[in-house]
Amino acid sequence: MDTEEEKIREWIARLLDEQEAEPLRHATRLAGIGGPQVQAELLRVLKEGTLDQAFLATKTLAMMETGKEESLDVLLEVIHKPANAGKNGGLVSLLEEFDLSEKFVDLFRIYLFGNFKSSALAKAHLDYEEFVISHRTLKKAEKHRQHFLNNSPKEDEGFLLKKQEAETILKELQELLTEP
Repeated sequence: MDTEEEKIREWIARLLDEQEAEPLRHATRLAGIGGPQVQAELLRVLKEGTLDQAFLATKTLAMMETGKEESLDVLLEVIHKPANAGKNGGLVSLLEEFDLSEKFVDLFRIYLFGNFKSSALAKAHLDYEEFVISHRTLKKAEKHRQHFLNNSPKEDEGFLLKKQEAETILKELQELLTEP
């Protein structure tokens, strides 16, 4: 008889099989099994797999009842990898499956440095999510804005728009934090 570990590996292999017509069927089964072992295997796939595999792993992790904060942290780590910068829009689209209230700086960073799709998705979250904002959060966001201003091509059309929007966002947050 198969051990639970073997079953989990089998379901993950089916989830990642490119010939599989309905991989999300296997995602549902894995999410139903849940637990730290399934999460650990899926996080490994998220970190080490292709972007398509990372997408399926994230989709499965989002269906699980536990471990969402750790899963979100790893997802953001993968999104922020420079090697994924030009093609991480699919992963950014899955952020909506998680609680982003503590992740303002990460979303702001994706907005500033992401490709068109990633940036647009992050901007939508920045506009409509409710975040926990502190002076420290604002300071970190300002640091990323400065990095953006110093290291982005100034002749890029989107540069001026992002520069203005970023300044507006940070100014509004500063005003919120200084209100009595």
